[in-house]
Amino acid sequence: MAAALVLPTAAGLTTVAAASAEPTTTTSATTTTAPTTTANETLAPVTKKPAAAATTTTKSAAPTTTTTVAPTTTTSATTTTTVAPPPPAAAPAVISARSAAAPNRSIPGVSKVQWITDRRVALWVDSPAMGAPFQVQVMLARDWNAKPDARFPALYMLDGLRARDDESGWTIETDAANFYADKNVNVILPVGGQSSFYSDWLEPDNGKLYQLETFLTKELPPVLQNSLRTTDTRGVIGLSMGGTSAMFLAARNPGFFKFAGSFSGYLSTTSLGMPQALQYAMQDAGGYNVSKMWGPPSNPLWAAHDPYIQAENLKGTSLYISSGSGMAGPYDQVSGIPGVSTNYAGMGLEILSRLTSQSFATKLNKLGIPAQVNYRPSGTHSWPYWQFEMHQAWPQVANALGVETAAPACGVGGAIAPVANANPWLGGCVTGEYPVAGGVAQDFRNGRIFNSGATGTQVLTGMIGGEYQAMGGPAGPLGLPVTSELGTPDGRGRFNHFQAGSIYWTPQSGAHAVRGAIRDEWARQGWETGPLGYPVGDEINTPTKDGAVQGFEIGAMYWSPTTGANSVQGLIMQKYGQMGYENSWLGFPKASEQGPIRDGGRFSVFQNGNIYWSPLSGAWSIKNGPIFDAWGSQGYEGGRLGYPVGDERPIPGGTQQDFQFGNITLIGGNAQIH
Repeated sequence: MAAALVLPTAAGLTTVAAASAEPTTTTSATTTTAPTTTANETLAPVTKKPAAAATTTTKSAAPTTTTTVAPTTTTSATTTTTVAPPPPAAAPAVISARSAAAPNRSIPGVSKVQWITDRRVALWVDSPAMGAPFQVQVMLARDWNAKPDARFPALYMLDGLRARDDESGWTIETDAANFYADKNVNVILPVGGQSSFYSDWLEPDNGKLYQLETFLTKELPPVLQNSLRTTDTRGVIGLSMGGTSAMFLAARNPGFFKFAGSFSGYLSTTSLGMPQALQYAMQDAGGYNVSKMWGPPSNPLWAAHDPYIQAENLKGTSLYISSGSGMAGPYDQVSGIPGVSTNYAGMGLEILSRLTSQSFATKLNKLGIPAQVNYRPSGTHSWPYWQFEMHQAWPQVANALGVETAAPACGVGGAIAPVANANPWLGGCVTGEYPVAGGVAQDFRNGRIFNSGATGTQVLTGMIGGEYQAMGGPAGPLGLPVTSELGTPDGRGRFNHFQAGSIYWTPQSGAHAVRGAIRDEWARQGWETGPLGYPVGDEINTPTKDGAVQGFEIGAMYWSPTTGANSVQGLIMQKYGQMGYENSWLGFPKASEQGPIRDGGRFSVFQNGNIYWSPLSGAWSIKNGPIFDAWGSQGYEGGRLGYPVGDERPIPGGTQQDFQFGNITLIGGNAQIH
């Protein structure tokens, strides 16, 4: 029996699919598959729970040691290995029946926000020019947490011709996330734009109308400045296609970027053979037609996007240009021919970059425009060389953007030191200790450590750390963490408990906080091993009534002041959704799903009626009132009528409800059993 399990979209949740299986005694529906995400949680399973450390809110004292295993990456890992997980740690007591209000996660001009870690966030920024949101990921500056009133310059990092729609090549292929972890810039990573050259196109192609110059220079900056504490001091780096774009974007928008860097870019687009070369490359990378971008080569737009022709507009911009020679270098696999790499395409592309970069540099020299130019003696068109150039360019980037080249020295001490030393996967510290609400914190390359006398010393990392940031961190409704990250007994997920709630994560569902009475009822049912499974959404207010709802893998948990917290799941949940959820005549659930009853059935009680389900009859509602009372007089589903097989329906002069072995009519206020 297959069914679609619809989570409460009336309250803004999601839809997942239910798989076919035999019903169990714990749910009215078959098992469901949770929505997948592209990000994986950094693992930090605790094998010893630290003792609470005596401390003040400004400096930590020594605790007992916490040991965790090394984490996987936060975005690209596919498998994880953990030590045998301990049972769930004791959860904190609920402060009130209703969860405290969650922080407003919305950002003006942004249709979706996803925190990947506490210092990396994905934004789907609205683009009126393109008619659709465009994803940008931001790696936040080193002092983002430690100095909440500070603002930071921006470094745009542009991808290559084969840019992916899920993640920037810079974070897939290089150590950019680790490298910039101790740098005081907000790193801006546009995600997508395959073959776009980050420009405004004349016509749509492949269902996309790229208007990326408008997006990057006009639509994105207000979002960064108003909501992500970013200044108008900017630099731009790009590789290959992105290198070309970095130079012409800086030239076409004088003063917008203080630094522009090209790594293996094509710095002349109109010279002999280049339009044809770009057409070939764009056709190969996504099947795009170059004429849809700038028209035929005779169109003035080609010259307007040629870094060589626009070079004079780069006066006053700090410039960095690099390319290899195309010969096999230290990061290449050598073929049978000396000096020739097995990366044959990369050889040709790098030679093309070298020739155009040399012409461009010569033009700059004639114009008296200074530039740092690095012609490498070897190297092909490939990521290891661009990572190398990213490192090499940093001192010039830092100087142009007005930030220090080297991070200030930091050390660890007090209660944080032994926890940091026991968890080397956190990487080195990037800040000193700084005060947070109720305690202190310290940032590391791969996570944070929190300490207070009331909660001990705890590690937060990965997407759980990101969800904590989205919830407002220590000053938000969760308070401070009371455990480090732990593995769930089923081996699927990870969690941290906090003073006023918990955050649970799986690779499929992502990280979500569970709080208040909803968390209490979920815990009573067995946490993630209970009938609902893991949370797949955040707690939100029901849109038209005083209440709250949170989606889980197998249903949802509802709360209202008069009914408390109760779950609805499986095919009963599907029926509830078809009727309009809490906005229907049923109202809120008054109890969590009950059963098993006759023939393996289940039922849920609502404010104004019930929904009954069994494998043979399906799920149907029955109102409180004369028909329900008459059915009850016969023993409900255990009596001679059996289960409902339809909802109450009108008949001439009244209404009727059908059951497995008969019906009940209601005419003139009198219920009759047939």
